[in-house]
Amino acid sequence: MKNQIPGSLLDWAEETDYAVTICDINCRIIYMNRRSRETFASHGDIIGKNLLDCHSPASIEKIKKMLSDGSSNVYTISKGGVKKLIFQSPWKINGEIAGLVETSMILPPDMPHYDRDSR
Repeated sequence: MKNQIPGSLLDWAEETDYAVTICDINCRIIYMNRRSRETFASHGDIIGKNLLDCHSPASIEKIKKMLSDGSSNVYTISKGGVKKLIFQSPWKINGEIAGLVETSMILPPDMPHYDRDSR
C-alpha cells in the first residue's frame, strides 16, 4: 500500500466497517482503508491518483470549495440497492487545510432515528 501517512495514525481505520479515503491538498489520494479499496477495486490501485480526474465538473467545484473554505459536504446515495451516507470534510495540519477525508457508510434500511430535542 502506497501510504504517505504514518501507519500508526491510521491503524484504527483499516478494519472499520466503512470506507475511509484521504486526499492531500493537491487532490491526490494518499490513503484508502480496506473497505475503500474494496469499494473502488474495479478502478485498480488509485492511491496516488488525482480525485479531479474521476469526478464531474459539479463535484470538482464542491471539492475545490471544501479545500478553499473548509466546508463539508454530506449526502446520501443509493447504488445496487444499498443506501450510503457520504461525509466529506477537510483535514488540517497546524490549522491549515491539508486535504479531504471521505467516509462512506452503509445505512441499514430500518435505521432508527431518535429526536433528542423531544425529551
